[in-house]
Amino acid sequence: MGAEDLYEGYEPAPGFDAAPEFDDGERPAPAGGENVPEPVYGSLEQFVSEYLLPLYRRPVSGNGATWCAEWWRHPEAWVRLDSIWRAWEYLRLDPATGMSVWLRDHADPHMAMLLSADGPFRGCKPDEHARRPLQPLPSTPIPADTPDPTRPAGGQGG
Repeated sequence: MGAEDLYEGYEPAPGFDAAPEFDDGERPAPAGGENVPEPVYGSLEQFVSEYLLPLYRRPVSGNGATWCAEWWRHPEAWVRLDSIWRAWEYLRLDPATGMSVWLRDHADPHMAMLLSADGPFRGCKPDEHARRPLQPLPSTPIPADTPDPTRPAGGQGG
């Protein structure tokens, strides 16, 4: 299986930009209308390589905690790392507790999942992408007569 076959048939989730970037170098202004500085990092790759990986130094073996140098080939990793980056760009502006909140609520939980033995890099080695990447979780179609548990009984609400 070649790299071009890796995600044959893979479709990103609706609303997921396969190459997330800030279009014009600036984030939209918050609801209050105040100006927001340009992002420090111009791309996810730049954030990961210049900030996140030098910050998170961990022993990785591929057996316990693991990492894949080709993290960008793993859709879950891409989404998690992008959310870490976007949270960092926002929370860096809070001089009091921004970095603490970023570590506690964003970076640490996502990095723990990414580095875990059962995370998206399972089968990878730190310097070698998995020969047999993980497959999406299975799913079957919902039968038409299945009630929607998010709606009140009796069909109300829709």
